[in-house]
Amino acid sequence: MQRRPLLTRALVAVLSLLGFAGSSLAASPGEARAEIQKMRATTLERLYKVHPAARADVQKAAGYAVFSNVGINLILLSAAGGSGVAHDNRSGKDTYMKMVSGGFGIGLGVKDFRGVFVFSTTEKLNQFTNSGWEASAQADAAAKAGDKGGAAAGAITVAPGVNLYQLTENGLALQATIQGTKYFKNDELNGK
Repeated sequence: MQRRPLLTRALVAVLSLLGFAGSSLAASPGEARAEIQKMRATTLERLYKVHPAARADVQKAAGYAVFSNVGINLILLSAAGGSGVAHDNRSGKDTYMKMVSGGFGIGLGVKDFRGVFVFSTTEKLNQFTNSGWEASAQADAAAKAGDKGGAAAGAITVAPGVNLYQLTENGLALQATIQGTKYFKNDELNGK
């Protein structure tokens, strides 16, 4: 019977930490948007430093999205939350978004990473921003060496027409870990 209280406490702790990690410390939507813009600029700058060829990939794309994600593993439960912004390269429009994920598995710790999605077509970008997107089990993939298969070197193809650069403290990740993640519009920051 000791197991149930432990799992309950673990779940409460994970959700509490996730709520803190995923929430913005900004007092207003304007301040939250400014924080996200700053995170985007810092993330892109870091990506271009560790992988200079990514700059051309982002610039020639129909659009891109940059996300900050904090994940927490506590005993048998894991949860993650974050925020980001999708940018349409043709119109210049920004769409503010959120992301959440959760799962089960043994672990203990906190993972903080950044993701840069690159959309090859306006259709893929619009699908992501207007309908949201859910990364299923098939979304986990290894980075390709060189430009084989049409994928940008260092990027991970997570869906047809959608590549992902994932940055960790150690630089560019070689494996995408977005399985079980849902991306959707942040109505508060988009003025709805």
